[in-house]
Amino acid sequence: MKSNNSDSNLPEPTKAELEILQVLWEFGPSTVRFVNDKLNEQREVNYTSTLKQMQILTEKGILKRDESQMKHIYIPVEAESKTKDQLLDKFVNTLYKGSASSLVMQLLGNEKTSKEDIEEIKRLLDNLEN
Repeated sequence: MKSNNSDSNLPEPTKAELEILQVLWEFGPSTVRFVNDKLNEQREVNYTSTLKQMQILTEKGILKRDESQMKHIYIPVEAESKTKDQLLDKFVNTLYKGSASSLVMQLLGNEKTSKEDIEEIKRLLDNLEN
């Protein structure tokens, strides 16, 4: 891991937990009802399931709960970029033996890479070199 902060020891979120985190990162601190409503825009999710997941995320230390108001507000402990960096590091280390270039080559080799994507990647690489 890039970070030597003690927060980097947080457990890895599950797929369902990541869906909840995505809502919180996009919309900011929110109630369970708000998160559940947003999840239901994609697929049917029971309110009690969302509540339980958010309680588990709080127990894991991934979320914190503001209980100062009648409706509890949940807040991600870490920034989206930090969590994604940690998950990506683990993914690259596990599946690509730590080789980011192997990952990038596979991504660029699939048919889903558009000309626009390639041009954006070229600009990014130019910026990194300069």
